[in-house]
Amino acid sequence: MVKKFSELEANMSPASRARANAKFHALLEEMPLHELRRARGLSQKALAEVLHVEQPAIAKLERRADMYISSLRAHIEAMGGELDIIARFPEGAVKIQNFTALASAEI
Repeated sequence: MVKKFSELEANMSPASRARANAKFHALLEEMPLHELRRARGLSQKALAEVLHVEQPAIAKLERRADMYISSLRAHIEAMGGELDIIARFPEGAVKIQNFTALASAEI
């Protein structure tokens, strides 16, 4: 018998709900591009139309392990986001600004 998540959640202890909620938010903080696109409610075809490319180009980009920052930025912006490049060190994090200047020059 299939149960709705809301029913299962109602039977969970507060500690279990807190752990599940923390896991949920942790999963939202990291995901591959194809999952991010799906989470934003976009199909490859819809994203391709925004980027003025064919759908196979989106599929290819989402499978790549290495790509130009400008391609990644365009992909993220087409989904309504903004790309930041952050370098993390034991002493703290630094936002790299070189690519911000590049984005302004492209516009």
